[in-house]
Amino acid sequence: MASAAEQMAANTSWSAFGQAKELRQRIMFTLGLLIVYRVGTYIPVPGIDADQLRAFMDEAASGIGGILSMFTGGALGRMGIFALGIMPYISASIIVQLLGAMWEPLKNLKKEGEQGRKKLNQYTRYGTVVLATFQAYGMASGLEAGNLVTDPGLYFKIACVITLVGGTMFLMWLGEQITARGIGNGISLIIFVGIIAEVPAALAGFLAQGQETNNWGLVLGVFVMVIAIFAFVVFMERSLRKIHIQYPRRQVGMKVYDGGSSHLPIKVNPAGVIPAIFASALLLLPTTLSTFSGGDGAGPIMSTILAYFGPGQPLYLIFFTAMIVFFTFFYTREVAFKTDEVADNLKNQNGFVPGIRPGKRTQEYLDYVVTRILVLGSAYLALVCLLPEILRSQLSIPFYFGGTSVLIIVSVGMDTIQQIQSHLLAHQYEGLIEKSQLRGKRGGKKRSPQRK
Repeated sequence: MASAAEQMAANTSWSAFGQAKELRQRIMFTLGLLIVYRVGTYIPVPGIDADQLRAFMDEAASGIGGILSMFTGGALGRMGIFALGIMPYISASIIVQLLGAMWEPLKNLKKEGEQGRKKLNQYTRYGTVVLATFQAYGMASGLEAGNLVTDPGLYFKIACVITLVGGTMFLMWLGEQITARGIGNGISLIIFVGIIAEVPAALAGFLAQGQETNNWGLVLGVFVMVIAIFAFVVFMERSLRKIHIQYPRRQVGMKVYDGGSSHLPIKVNPAGVIPAIFASALLLLPTTLSTFSGGDGAGPIMSTILAYFGPGQPLYLIFFTAMIVFFTFFYTREVAFKTDEVADNLKNQNGFVPGIRPGKRTQEYLDYVVTRILVLGSAYLALVCLLPEILRSQLSIPFYFGGTSVLIIVSVGMDTIQQIQSHLLAHQYEGLIEKSQLRGKRGGKKRSPQRK
């Protein structure tokens, strides 16, 4: 039987959306900042030779056009002020999270509540500046090595580093403002918009290619496959393993309260898209470095690595799978779902799994359950991430979406819709409370003469 909240969520309509003034303001604020982000992707870094850059990016699309181009919404191909995108901030935040799970000083900061969280956010910002500075300097050096600069020299490097680092920090600020005053997670929405913005151009190119080859069966098959992949990802992202939790009876004064029961939900993919991002970034690093160096400085060792670990190569696919599986288990156990903390929280709340003793036994049981779930979750992540690579490289089927981009689109879209529904539910509850208060006031006025 559906709960009251679920029934209200099912009854939400456009009329309820029209009455939610605060929600409309949040959505308009979010859209406004996302438009600012899209405009910034078209503002070029000073000193770039646009024609040479366009020709260079067309040739280097296999290396640069991967995860970096996807996360920057095309700003990297145009060398805009947001060419670094939000990736330095994401990398810094992930590093801080991993250190917070393994390094004792950061572990203690996490236990200090709000003050500790602010300190960790400050460290994340410092890490973002450091990572963005190194990446910007490497990008500036690569642009000079590739003869893509009108006036190379120290002045260009300084201007390029300041512009790119400032663009990344501005994007970080935009994301924080969207999260605080808009709707959805700001950082995720920036990546989401960057991916979606490139879809029309890719779709037009794909249809033009189908028209040239007159192979409309392949075009239709790719569209059906994309819909099937999205449906599969949505199904897996919503899949849960519910562990039954029982709470004993408790006595407060002279009253005895019956014990309750609930469920501990564990997602099939607790780590989200982070394993795919880590694996893609590490495997694309050799290709990206070789591309920015212009290919001239690549020695025999780098050439061998590129030959065997280039996108679509068998060793690339094998190591991609292995790294996705490793990061899925590592990130889930160290950050996303720490079984020892969950077991301690259940013990402190007097909750227990039926048939399992609280404490150490509960932790061992959770480890067993999570391990079995992660086998399925890591296989699902590897399948979604490898399928586009196999289609592009082995079968020569044009497929714009990478596995990481599909995961980001689905997860961010579901999270944003869920937040919109939460705001609509809160608005409906506020309306019900106001109506009840008005009825109470009217009833009080009618009964007041009787009291006299």
